[in-house]
Amino acid sequence: MSAPTVSMEGRAMKTPDPTKKAESSAPNSAKFTGTDNPRHLRAITVLIRRPVSRQELDSVAGASNSPELVAELRRRGLDVPCERINFIDRDGYPCRPGVYSLSPADRRKVYQWQAKGHQRGGAA
Repeated sequence: MSAPTVSMEGRAMKTPDPTKKAESSAPNSAKFTGTDNPRHLRAITVLIRRPVSRQELDSVAGASNSPELVAELRRRGLDVPCERINFIDRDGYPCRPGVYSLSPADRRKVYQWQAKGHQRGGAA
C-alpha cells in the first residue's frame, strides 16, 4: 500500500503514515565513528539529556539546518530517530513538527566512544 499523496503547488507529496513508528533514514551501523565537529558535539550533548525539537536543535547546535546535522550523525553510525508530534502552530493550524532523540543503542554507542577518551561535547 502506498502512502497517500497531497498536492502542494502542483507537486505531489507523500504524507507520512501516522501509524508507523519513526525510523532512521540511514542504515544502523554497529559503531559510532565519533566526531570532533563542535556542532555535532553540542547536538550530542543535548540529545543525551532529552529529546529536542528541530528548532531547538538549530539553536543549541548553532546550525540553521539541523536535519542535515542529524543526517551527518546518522552517516557516522547513530540512528537519531525523529518522532513527528501533533502540534498547533501560533496561527492555530495543526502541524507535525519533528522531535529528535537518541535511541538506547545510540546512547550506548556515544557512551562507548566517550569512554575511549574522546570529547564529551560542549555546553548546551
